[in-house]
Amino acid sequence: MINVTKTFLPPQEEYNDILKRAWDKQWLTNRGELVLELEQKLKQYLTISNIIITNNGTIPLQIALKLLGKGGEIITTPFSYVASTAAIVWENCTPVFVDIHPDYLTIDETKIEAAITNKTTAILATHVFGNPCNVEVIEAIAKKYHLKVIYDAAHSFGVNYKGISLFDYGDISTCSFHATKVFHTGEGGAMFTNDEALYHQLFYSHNFGHNGPLDFYGLGINGKISELQAAMGLAVLPYMEMILGERKIVIDFYNANLDFSKLKAIKIRKNTDWNYSYYPIIFENEAQLLSVEKVLNEHQIMPRRYFYPSLNTINYAKGQTMPISESIASRILCLPLFVGLGEKDLRSIIDIININLC
Repeated sequence: MINVTKTFLPPQEEYNDILKRAWDKQWLTNRGELVLELEQKLKQYLTISNIIITNNGTIPLQIALKLLGKGGEIITTPFSYVASTAAIVWENCTPVFVDIHPDYLTIDETKIEAAITNKTTAILATHVFGNPCNVEVIEAIAKKYHLKVIYDAAHSFGVNYKGISLFDYGDISTCSFHATKVFHTGEGGAMFTNDEALYHQLFYSHNFGHNGPLDFYGLGINGKISELQAAMGLAVLPYMEMILGERKIVIDFYNANLDFSKLKAIKIRKNTDWNYSYYPIIFENEAQLLSVEKVLNEHQIMPRRYFYPSLNTINYAKGQTMPISESIASRILCLPLFVGLGEKDLRSIIDIININLC
């Protein structure tokens, strides 16, 4: 079976060697030496100033919204993983959807101002498939209306925009280190900010609010990552250039051989050093997608309808109609993409798609 993704696993002995350090110290959680080492190495690799790694990629969104959302209206995209909208509702804020750009698939920055009200407190935008939002325009709008900006950068590990880490944009950026991601810790995530005071709030918020063992800065939850997860990150990180290189080979092969007379690919924003995180294709209509997906499944090839459905249609966050997002969500399919996906399997996937386009 060829799944849409396959977790990259480093040699087990390398993971075990790192893990042994935690075993020897009998320190498995509460920011042990492996967590601290991983944070330092990630700061160097990503060329960033601050990072707090967490136990998953959703907790950072929830913390960011707790600190910056203030229970208000959050302008957001309907085309994202459900965690983006769920976190807004979970933190007792109200999602206000703005439709997406048909090529970049990110929030359409030209429609944001019309959605702002006196209840708006923040913009939560997603760098879809690691493709940057129009961060310059979003920043200008936020400054004009005194709003905070949170970026769901779950897919954006290693992406640079105009020579700067995508994590350096916005008041807070978040990332997922889930096992399906380009870089992973099995399960995990991270949050980033360049504001030192906000960094302090983020830090204590992910550690129950602690100020030492007996005192508290304020309200917090448990967002800490374990030494077991950090060990996986430390074992994966040295392989990043290989991982990105192999994923690029797969994407280049798709680009060279798929029939784009009846398909459309995502458009990556200019000045972006992309990370090859996903390979979505957009069909002419949903019937075409379903027909091709059925044949692929019959050959034990399992792409994913991602993102589907458009989030403005889910039962706890229904918003007004978002024509572009709803259309794209019904027609988009992410193809298999992972380290070790060879030319023979790629040709099978591509031949099935090209033959069955109708």
